[in-house]
Amino acid sequence: MQTNQGNSADITELLLAWNEGDEQALNQLMPLVEEELHRLAHHYMAGERPGHLLQTTALVNEAYLRLIDSSRVRWQNRAHFFAVSAQLMRRILVDLARARKKLKRGGDAVQISLEDAGEVPTVLHPDLVALDDALHHLSAMDERKGKIVELRYFGGLSVEETAEVLQVSAITVMRDWGFAKVWLMRELEKT
Repeated sequence: MQTNQGNSADITELLLAWNEGDEQALNQLMPLVEEELHRLAHHYMAGERPGHLLQTTALVNEAYLRLIDSSRVRWQNRAHFFAVSAQLMRRILVDLARARKKLKRGGDAVQISLEDAGEVPTVLHPDLVALDDALHHLSAMDERKGKIVELRYFGGLSVEETAEVLQVSAITVMRDWGFAKVWLMRELEKT
């Protein structure tokens, strides 16, 4: 997860300065991380249904606003920043998905003619709400495994970056990641 502009040390230094209340650090930080935030948002949006109302840039902007408002977070490093960013984007999309499900029955249905029925794609998009619910259940059972899924799947962090954020070994991350993937697949098959 390297950005083209600025290195990990620059980003970490600016995050720590922001922790200390340096507003200029935030202004310097955002151009350095913008490309990576867009990559994360694109990753999320690729899993959404076609015609989703929220666009990648809007998701980045909403996450940015929430990040600025997250003065309570004590940033550790670059990986921690992107993990929190990914978590915020996930929450934004899950909130939208939950709101969409609350629409009046059939409000989200796409109407097609019988002639066009054969042209409807058969690819199923993952149910973000079901995945979020399953992830909450996993986190309640084993918080670290839930965090690993969030960081790896939603945040796009590498095994090493995930290990750094959670302060565990890479082997622990790989073992927990393997278990969590199997567990989540079984849970999602139940829905």
